[in-house]
Amino acid sequence: MNSTQTPSLFNGAHPLRADVESFYHLTKGEHAGKACQGTACFAARHLNPGCWAEAMQNKPRVYCLGECFAAPAKGQTNPRPPVKITSRQSVVLGRLANGNARTIKAYIEQDGYTALAKALKSSPEDVLSAVEKSSLRGRGGAGFPAGRKWRSVAGQKEQVRYVVANADEGDAGAYIDRYLMEDDPHSLIEGMILAAYAVGAAKGYIYLRSEYPLSGTVLRQALVDAHAAGWLGDKIGGTDFSFELEVYAGHGSYVCGEETSLLRSIEGNRPEVMARPPYPTESGLWGKPTLLNNVETLINIPWIVNHGGEAYAELGFSKSRGTKVLSLNSLFNRPGLYEVEFGVTVRHIIEELGGGLRGGGTLKGVIIGGPIIGMIPPHLVDTPLGFEELGAIGAGVGHGGVVAFDEHTSIPDLVEHVFSFGAYESCGKCTPCRSGSARIEDIFANAMAGDATKADLQECRDLVTALKLTSLCGHGTGLARFAESILRYYPEEIEPCFK
Repeated sequence: MNSTQTPSLFNGAHPLRADVESFYHLTKGEHAGKACQGTACFAARHLNPGCWAEAMQNKPRVYCLGECFAAPAKGQTNPRPPVKITSRQSVVLGRLANGNARTIKAYIEQDGYTALAKALKSSPEDVLSAVEKSSLRGRGGAGFPAGRKWRSVAGQKEQVRYVVANADEGDAGAYIDRYLMEDDPHSLIEGMILAAYAVGAAKGYIYLRSEYPLSGTVLRQALVDAHAAGWLGDKIGGTDFSFELEVYAGHGSYVCGEETSLLRSIEGNRPEVMARPPYPTESGLWGKPTLLNNVETLINIPWIVNHGGEAYAELGFSKSRGTKVLSLNSLFNRPGLYEVEFGVTVRHIIEELGGGLRGGGTLKGVIIGGPIIGMIPPHLVDTPLGFEELGAIGAGVGHGGVVAFDEHTSIPDLVEHVFSFGAYESCGKCTPCRSGSARIEDIFANAMAGDATKADLQECRDLVTALKLTSLCGHGTGLARFAESILRYYPEEIEPCFK
């Protein structure tokens, strides 16, 4: 195939090669109606032991169905989660709080596509400048400055460019993107069109995880409606700007949330993680400059264009500007979606938003952003929600899924669970992650079984160091970050298992 050609991937219609299919877990929809064994469900397993037992029998395993507010979850049969806005300005969740804007009519009635109409009357540079002034950082976990990434793509000499939305929301506790796509799909579409206009792209893809079937149905209908309204296709808004957008459904793989793996998946290749540089902004999809942001990041863009980058930067605090959506798991008294400003404390999230733990449980720790990030112990819950502030204690903002743990979860059990997940979802490209994560799982399984001859804490520490220093991507380094926080903050629960 010529590098400038791209096959039609609408609905993921092209069959997978056998060597590619073997990489994935859910190529035939094996997750449908199954119980989830993700970390949010693990934390709440005592609330429905039967459902958790069923989840543990699944082959292949099913992780993270986007129903962490009702965990332990089975299928996708629960009602919509509660939605509450506590920030001074609603940037992301406003339409969900108003009931939803699933149709284009409802979206337009709530100022939808006004940002695009405004942008088309100005220049791509104006949109780029607004994003830079906003100090928006990626909401998918890494927190990289969006404006810097956009500027890099826009500045490439190659004229064929792509915009990709990472909708492979697989972090435990996170169901933010799912409900944004299902109940406000045009906000993502408008954000992607604005991004394409700013960086000079004519083609885009939404990479959607297979575990979100309703999201796919809603998005595809929204694309049809956006085309009919003239917001997608040729000469948008009567200008010379044209842009096409498709949905590509994944096949069950957590690591496809990593950018190079995701792009290889769209290309139809075996989606192993690739070494960087070059970065996708220089050589991404089919070797062309590619802008890749997650769903929540892109949904911020219409507000920024409408209100200005300076107004957005007035929200938040420190180097973390704007608002952040958080999704609280079922161990809280008030699980649901919350839009907050950066700067609120973790304690505020737990006690004021979540209303404390169900049944008056005792907080053992909390993870924000999935299982491959540091655990926050109770004595550090006054730490503000911010990229640098949480990073300083070995934790992170991550994707924004907030999973609490109470006395029903032992820390050694949690470590074994997380590394079982990590080993299962490793792409296998690098040895530290492929072998190291599985070995740490075995070490803790043996320690919990009382077999000291097969459980060496120093070996575990050495493997964590190797994961941190030599893993190819954030999957391995994130597992190391989690383990480091556990070894640092919970020695009283860990060390007795190895004696």
